Amino acid sequence: MAKSKAIFTLQSYGIYSTWDSNTKALPQIAQFTTQVQAAIDVEFGLIIHVKKGKGEKLQYCIYHPDIPDQHGEIMPPFSGYVYVKDSDWQFYLGDTIWPPLENKLGDWRMTIAHNGSIIADKTFTLFKAKQRSEEDFWQNKRR
Repeated sequence: MAKSKAIFTLQSYGIYSTWDSNTKALPQIAQFTTQVQAAIDVEFGLIIHVKKGKGEKLQYCIYHPDIPDQHGEIMPPFSGYVYVKDSDWQFYLGDTIWPPLENKLGDWRMTIAHNGSIIADKTFTLFKAKQRSEEDFWQNKRR
C-alpha cells in the first residue's frame, strides 16, 4: 500500500510571544502581520502544521537583510533541515531582533521546502518606528 502524501498548512504568521527553543511549546501568535516594528527581542515568523508526514525532511531558510557579523562580513542566510517528528506536527520558523536595530531593518524572507518545492513562504518587513516631531504632537492636540 502506498504511503499517503503529507499535508502542509500554514497555521499562522506574524509577531509571537517570546519563544524558548529548549521547550516543546511553540510561541503563541500575538498579531497576524508581515509588517513588524523593529524592537529588541521582538519575535516574528511562521508556524506550519504537518499531517501524515512523519519522517519527512524539510528544508528551511531565513533570508535576512545584509547583516554584518563581528568581522564586518555579510552573514549568509540561516538555513538547515528538520525532520517531521510525528504524524500531526507543528514547526515554528522565526527570528528575533538583537542590537543594533538599524542593520536589521528591511525584508526578511522565510521559506520551508519539502522535496524541492516551497510549502511556506512569507516575507516580513522590519521597519523603524517613526519619531513624532514636536510639531506633529501639537497638530494632533489641536484636533
